Amino acid sequence: MLQECMTLLLDVFVQTNVSDRWVWLPDPSGGYSVRGVYSMLTTPDVSHVASTVELVWHRQFPLKVSVFVWRLLRDRLPTKSNLVSKGVITSVDCLCVSGCGYVETAQHRFLSCTTFAFLWSLVQNWIGFLGVDSNIISDHFIRFIHATGGGKARCSFLQLI
Repeated sequence: MLQECMTLLLDVFVQTNVSDRWVWLPDPSGGYSVRGVYSMLTTPDVSHVASTVELVWHRQFPLKVSVFVWRLLRDRLPTKSNLVSKGVITSVDCLCVSGCGYVETAQHRFLSCTTFAFLWSLVQNWIGFLGVDSNIISDHFIRFIHATGGGKARCSFLQLI
């Protein structure tokens, strides 16, 4: 696995004379603006949805992975909160299996649970993906899809994760 990871990162170059910079993905050339954010929030963006669907059902991913991601992005996993809403379990039994005391939702289990979310932060640290994390699963997915820098192999690697 280490060799495979090293191969994926072969075309990543750190440039010593070039300073790092933030790039506003909705408008990389113009940069961040309040008008741009307002436009982004009020205009439905079909390209994010199209690229998400295309990537989730990519033929190189095992079907069970695609189904899992599709269900995760649509909040259709059998979390305790979803089971309560379907009447499968009572609302008394809706707390997280880790014993942290919070209601078990997909957002909680993958992004904020002290037991399980720690694994996600380890993965992000391992691949060097730093930044401010959202508490919304679809934001993480879109962030990895539209990751920039490092070449095509690194972008494909991040999309796979």
